[in-house]
Amino acid sequence: MSNINQSSGWRKATAGLAVAEQHAQAGERSTVPKSQAFVAVKRVGAHIGLKAGDMLLLDTLGAFTQAQDWEEGQRPIVWASNAYLMEHTGFSLSTLKRHARRLAEIGVIAFRDSPNGKRWGHRDADGRIIEAYGFDLSPLSARVDEFEELHAELQAERELCQRLKRQITVARRMIRARIDAALNGALRGPWTQLTGLFEDLLGRLPRRNTPSGELARLLEWFRELQERVEAAYLKAVRADEVVENTPETSEQVLQRTQEMDPREVIFEPHILTTTQLNPVTRNRSETEQAAGVVPNAPPEERVDKELEDWVPETRKKRGAALDLPTVMQACPEFASWARNLGGYLKDWGDLHRVVGQLRPMIGVSEHAWNLAQDRLGPQIATAALVLTFDKHCSGEVASPGGYLRGMVEKAGAGELHLERSFYGRLSGQAA
Repeated sequence: MSNINQSSGWRKATAGLAVAEQHAQAGERSTVPKSQAFVAVKRVGAHIGLKAGDMLLLDTLGAFTQAQDWEEGQRPIVWASNAYLMEHTGFSLSTLKRHARRLAEIGVIAFRDSPNGKRWGHRDADGRIIEAYGFDLSPLSARVDEFEELHAELQAERELCQRLKRQITVARRMIRARIDAALNGALRGPWTQLTGLFEDLLGRLPRRNTPSGELARLLEWFRELQERVEAAYLKAVRADEVVENTPETSEQVLQRTQEMDPREVIFEPHILTTTQLNPVTRNRSETEQAAGVVPNAPPEERVDKELEDWVPETRKKRGAALDLPTVMQACPEFASWARNLGGYLKDWGDLHRVVGQLRPMIGVSEHAWNLAQDRLGPQIATAALVLTFDKHCSGEVASPGGYLRGMVEKAGAGELHLERSFYGRLSGQAA
């Protein structure tokens, strides 16, 4: 096909057309299946500037080529008339020319012009092109590797952006939950200023196609604000505890008692008082004493008793039990939030209550949580939600509710092994 390798020169030359011809010459020296070439360009078409109309024209041109046209030493040249292309694409003549020009300028086709500007071609008895002028698709063969590498880079960028967006969502929810808790608890602090900064950051949230670098900077700003909110909250909690622990005079006690309305429910998320639970560390005689009260106890106390029995019961069934330190060490993100919210967690009852408070922060519905407790039992459900919370915070789980439901389904099939997950995370930390 050397007789068609030289352009007649009647078309106005541009840098883009010159590069397209270089790609065409390189494509002639390679064998690339047509399907591979078209899949590669379609995956990156929008990124390299191709429009929907460009892709329609490219598909129409590709339909004219045959398998042998894409072999080494051949060029897939299409000499279909403008009238035929207009009929099959629905384009006007000017639109057809515009799309063809853009395909060439971007470097996915080249123009093979005859001396008189007409398109025509011939094939031999075996169907191979022996001479042709028209649209040359050889650049696609030359750029397959380039397009496939670009697609891999775009995929990696998309995955990174998705991970950063999930982490931004976690930080955003944590900040909102902490500020709301401080305001609901009437804690002293710079909450107006911090809320203003938070709203400013919310205004910067990306809409679409935001590069990872910008998302990383935004995540850094959210995390810096989260640290400030955390510090202010802990400072306010400590100050509030100091006030609460200051001895009151008899007059103050009387006044406070008279002002209390027994119909009001006071919610203070930073204070957890545990007076009715038997911690896991109690000895056997104390547990047996408590067991005599459990049958007539309210539902929440029976749940706590089940939680206390988890460690010895699991040890009997599986030979190795998860203890509270192991769970907290394996899930550092959860541990940080749990201790800030509930202080020192001395037993599984404390952990169960804190998990219930942190659950909404990651978007797990009350229905999903109740279903998990019903199917798994409160103790296993608690550990499952701890693991879900930690994985969501670290960006490993995009849908916490779906992940928790998945564990419930695994448990139903006898395939849930939570201890392996926790010990596996510990091993990963050690590595």
